[in-house]
Parts: sequence; structure tokens; C-alpha cells
Amino acid sequence: MPSPLIKLESFLPYRLSVLANVTSSAIAAAYEKRFGLSIPEWRVIAVLMRHPGLSAREVAEKSRMDAVAVSRAVNRLLRAGRLRRAVAADDRRRSILQVSAAGAAVYRRVAPLALEFERSLLESLAPGDRAVLDRLLHELTTRAESLAVDLREAGQAARLPRAPGKTRRAPAR
Repeated sequence: MPSPLIKLESFLPYRLSVLANVTSSAIAAAYEKRFGLSIPEWRVIAVLMRHPGLSAREVAEKSRMDAVAVSRAVNRLLRAGRLRRAVAADDRRRSILQVSAAGAAVYRRVAPLALEFERSLLESLAPGDRAVLDRLLHELTTRAESLAVDLREAGQAARLPRAPGKTRRAPAR
């Protein structure tokens, strides 16, 4: 039996990805040429402005960005003087990141452009629809996170060796 064909134009993960890419690219047009920032660099600055003192790994977790992309962005931002790195007092193996004065100046110029784009995008929705969209995005994100954990656990359980004659139990939920 052939596998089912995904109709991308109605497949939610694809549609969300397209929306995110279109939105990010549109906002990026406002800062890429003017400030020489890539999308990952902007996201790192934005996350650290909201949550100063994170490690690169924590930035990747909070933003759901690929760790390699975050590492590259952090290194470029450090070289450009837009971030500062220090060693954590409680764990000398952990680096903590702060937005420098130069990075904060870029943020103060880009953030209003991003917020204006968001306002323009959302003005096509009635206020009640905006509240529903916010609630639905929260619910879908929570459910996707839960499903991701379940899939990781199921994948790990599938790789566990079994003792002879033993059956594998499903992971606890």
C-alpha cells in the first residue's frame, strides 16, 4: 500500500512554517542591510534582551533554534561587539551572554520595526480573533511540546535492549 500523500497547502506544520518564514523574512528586510544582522543574530539579541544572562544552549532552548545556528550567531555577535560573554560565577564551565551597549542600540532601532510589522499583520483580524489566535497558538505549542516528549521517550524505549524473554513496556506518561 503506498504511503499517503501530504497536501502541503492544508498541512498545519507546513503552513505554520511558511507563515513564520514569510514573517521573519519581511521583518529581516528592515534590519539585514541596515545593521548587517541575520535572522538568527536578531533572535539571539531579542532573546537576550528579554532574558539576559543565558548561555548559548539556553538561548537555543528558549528560542527553539538549532544549537549550531545559535552558536554561529553568538560568535558573529561577539566579534561585532554586540554581545559580551562572561564566565558564570556558580559554574566556571558555563558562559553567560549579555547584550552589549552596541547590541542594545541595534535592538532599540529594530524592535519598533518588528512590533509595527506585527501590528500591521494582526490588524487584519478582529480583536476577538486575535485573542482566539493567541489562545490557539498557546494550546498548539503546549500540545506539540507534549507530543515531542512522547515521541522522544518512545524512540528511546525502542532502542533499549531487552533481557531475554522479557517484553518491552510502554513508557510511563
